[in-house]
Order: sequence, then structure tokens, then C-alpha cells
Amino acid sequence: MKKIGTGYEDYRKFIDEDMYYIDKTMLIKDVVEKGGAVTLFTRPRRFGKTLALSMLRTFFELEYDRDGNVIDKARYFEGMKIMNAPDNILSMLGQYPIIKLSLKSAKQPNFRAAALQLRDEIVSEFNRHIYVKNSDLLTEEELKLFNELSVTKKREELKNEEDFRAEIDRYATALKTLSVCLKKYHDKNVIILLDEYDVPLENAYYEGFYKEMVGFIRSLFESALKTNDALERAVITGCLRISKESIFTGLNHLKINSVRDGSFAEGFGFTEKETEQMLIDYGLSSRIDEAKQWYDGYLFGNTEIYNPWSIIGYVDSIVNNGKQFPEPYWANTSSNTIIKDLVWQADPEMKKELNILISGGTIEKRIHEDITYDDIHESEDNLWNFLFFTGYMKKVSERKDGRDIYLTMKIPNEEIASIYENQINTWFEKQVKDTDRGILNKAVLEGDTETVENYVSDLLAKSISTFDSDESFYHGYFLSLLYGVPGYTVQSNREEGDGRPDIVLYPDRPRDPAIIFEIKVRKKFNEMEDGLNEAFDQIKTKKYEEGVLDDGYMGVKSYGICFCKKSCIVGRYN
Repeated sequence: MKKIGTGYEDYRKFIDEDMYYIDKTMLIKDVVEKGGAVTLFTRPRRFGKTLALSMLRTFFELEYDRDGNVIDKARYFEGMKIMNAPDNILSMLGQYPIIKLSLKSAKQPNFRAAALQLRDEIVSEFNRHIYVKNSDLLTEEELKLFNELSVTKKREELKNEEDFRAEIDRYATALKTLSVCLKKYHDKNVIILLDEYDVPLENAYYEGFYKEMVGFIRSLFESALKTNDALERAVITGCLRISKESIFTGLNHLKINSVRDGSFAEGFGFTEKETEQMLIDYGLSSRIDEAKQWYDGYLFGNTEIYNPWSIIGYVDSIVNNGKQFPEPYWANTSSNTIIKDLVWQADPEMKKELNILISGGTIEKRIHEDITYDDIHESEDNLWNFLFFTGYMKKVSERKDGRDIYLTMKIPNEEIASIYENQINTWFEKQVKDTDRGILNKAVLEGDTETVENYVSDLLAKSISTFDSDESFYHGYFLSLLYGVPGYTVQSNREEGDGRPDIVLYPDRPRDPAIIFEIKVRKKFNEMEDGLNEAFDQIKTKKYEEGVLDDGYMGVKSYGICFCKKSCIVGRYN
């Protein structure tokens, strides 16, 4: 079996090392025939955007070896679908100078550090094309500027704010300068590839220097993409379309393709057919349904798409690491800050919607694509839009009402549901920790079932339930509340009598009674009394109290507790 390229983003490595590659080369043809002079692709993170740009660069770039001979690029596409494209497409193979720039490394805690990181990336691209300096086709002024921009000033030389600003201003138009120089050298227009353009903006938003970064990115893009006669075409990738801040001001030749668009739908992520074929190729055909449940669920246009990062991780973990169960691979590639914000800051209405989603239901929201990081928390609609375009929600259907479009959305799959669940559980644990449990403790020790009932129900009402009908959720929920009852040690599912009571509080002092709780769950409120009686019957038939007394404890009292949604009833067993 071929090596699985987990984490690889360089197209050539897939070919040179004969790794498993799902053929996405027809994206080349689509970019030429369907794209604009500048095409922006917005897709969730880890959906193959960087690899796609690497593939485009490999196809289009005119490169020379050390002896000055043109490198034949055809070998990188032998057997690929693109080789069946029309001659006008194949004639572009290896014909253009390329400027490639990744913005994903600009994740520093302040504007100075982030801007200088982007400057260093630009300088690296100048040095990749250092051969241009040997040309006599550049004017003296162009050569001077090229030389200046290919050498960075050391950070210690830029401690003065004025010097730092001057340095950043120099590089705001550097991509245009490099384009002009490359066009003169090659006598061909330049293709510009910009990867993860919105990463610096997202980072700047969370770190608190958003407006400064917007200004720098705007200047960089305007000079390179708007007023650049040396530009043949450009392809940009990111998670969000950012237009309101005027990053793309006046860019009339910009074509934006998002997850809502049908064109280019198969260019990013794995289709159902591609996913099934990969599983078959690695002898995992029996796991197709499991993979679908965990990693399918995305809809790009009307095409069903699987998360490629997760599918690769899933196959690799089974084939090479011997793991037997699916895991949230995509979830572990970032902090998932937006989900934390959603859960921890949710108002009652959003908690209600989260409850619906966690239960497998849908919500409907007005959609708009020109979201800005600065406006995410300005309205509920903005937050849900952000979650949709970044892959935390999926489209089920859409409708038009006047000038507005509304999407019906749901959580895509088990992997994403686990992200929501983990954040909800973390939030709930903090709520429990911050709650004064003295009232509950006193009620438990005194047998005040009404106070226990009210306390637990009130706390549940404030929470976001992850499993409304799952006894294990309520078991863990109630267990967490009982830790810290003074003078007692909590045990869960310890064997007593002829079975295992759900929770037992064992006293530290021999004269205090042990306390048993048996938990039941019902889906309807009018069935809760029946659940309570079932708990009492189980305490009796399984002889829980006898088991505790046989352990040497001098007394015992037992309670039944039945949950239904966000309510509970508590009763004393006699």
C-alpha cells in the first residue's frame, strides 16, 4: 500500500515519494475556465487549500535547474486527469513565473511581530527569485529596489516606532515590485498564489490589533491585485470572505467561490466516491458507514464532501497505528475558540438553539458572506454565519425570502458534535465549580428531597444538555455535584448487594449513614413517577442497602432520582 501523506502540503512530495493522492488536478482547468482574474476560494481549515495551491504552482510555474535548463513539469502529472484536458490548458504547463506567499505563519501576539513575520515571508519569496538580479533587463531603479527588498533589516534596528513603520510601508507594495521584475525577466505575466490570507486577520482580532493588520493586508493586496499590469491571474485561499473592511476595494475582477457555490465543489475535500475508494484501497470497506457518520456531512454547492484531514487521519490511525475507533482529528488542529465563545457567552435563546443542534435538530438563519472578524459578536446571525463558513455547521437546505437567503443548518457529523460536547461539558464543569453547593450538601445530608430536586433542576435549566435521554450524562452530571459533600467519599457503580448502585456516599465516621442514589431517565414528564418507582424497585431487588450494611456501615438511606430533560424529581426509599 502507498504511504499515507498525513500533514504533507507539497504536491511534488506526493509524486516524488509515490504517496497516496486523490486526483484534484482538474482544478487547474477549472481555475482557467471558470475562475476570474483573481479567484478567492473560501473553505474550512484543513480542507486541502494549501495542497491545491502547491499543485497549481507545480503545473503553471516556469522553473530552471542549476544548469539553466527549463524543468519539465509533465512528469508530475503523468496519469492525472488534467493530462486529458484540451491543448489550450496543457500549453500552460510550466509557462509562468509564480509568486507564492503563505500568510498562515502570522500568528504573533502583537502587530509588530506579526507584520515582521509577513515581511520575512515576502523577503523569502524575493530570494527564491534572486536570479532576477543577474538580468540586464531591469532598470537601475528596479534593480536597486529589488536588492533593497531582498534583504531584511534586523529587528533590533527597528526598535524605534518610526523605523518600524517605514519598514512595513516598504513591503506593503513589494509583491507588485516583484511582479514587475519577474515579468521583465521572463517576458510573461505573473501568477500570484496567496494562501490562508485571513489567518493574520483572525489572529489580530483575538490578539487586539485588528485594524492595524487590516490596513497592512489591504495595502499588500491592492498593489498586487488591483493596480498590477504584470498580473496574469491570482488565486487566494482562506476560510472567510472578508470584504467589508475594504481589503478587496475596487477589485472588480475578483471572483469569490465559497462553500455555497456549485462550481469548484470537488476541488477541495473528498467526495463520497473518493472517500469510499480510499477506504477500499486500504482494506477498510467495512468501515465506510462509520467514516460517513464521523467525517461526512459537508455540502459544497450540492456536492457531498468529507473532511479530508480527518479521513486521512482515520485511515492512517487504523492502518499504521492499529487504532480501532474513530477520533476527532480535525477538532484537534486548532483551539476551536469560536465554539468556546458560543457556548460560554450564549444567551438563553442561543442555549435553546444549541440544545436543538446537540439533539440532532436544525436551526434556520439568514446567510450573508461578507463577515468580518470584527463583527462576529455584533449579532447572533454573524456568529452562526461564521460557524457555517468555517465548517462547524452544514447546510441542509436554503430558501429565499425577499432579498434575504435563509439556510437551514445542523451539526455536520459526530466529529464536530464532539467539539460542541467537549466545550459544553467544560463550561458545565465550571458552572458546577462556581456554584455554592452548601445548600445541596445540607439537603442531601438532611434528607430534604424537595431542596435537592429544586437545586438540581435550577442548575440544569441554566445548562446546555448534551444528551437529553442518555442516563450516563445525568449520572456524570449528578456525580459531579456530589463531590465535596463534607464527611463523605463518593463512589460510582461500586458493587453492593446483588448489583451496582449508581452512586454511593460512604461516610468517614462510622455513626453516619451511607447514602445511596439510584438514577433513572424518562423522555416524558408524565413518566417520571414511574422512573422513580423503578429506582426504588431496583434498590430493593438488588439488595443495595443490605450490601452496604454487610460492608460494616452502621446505617444507610437511599434515594431515587429521575431526570427528564432539564427537570428531576427525588424520592426517599423506605
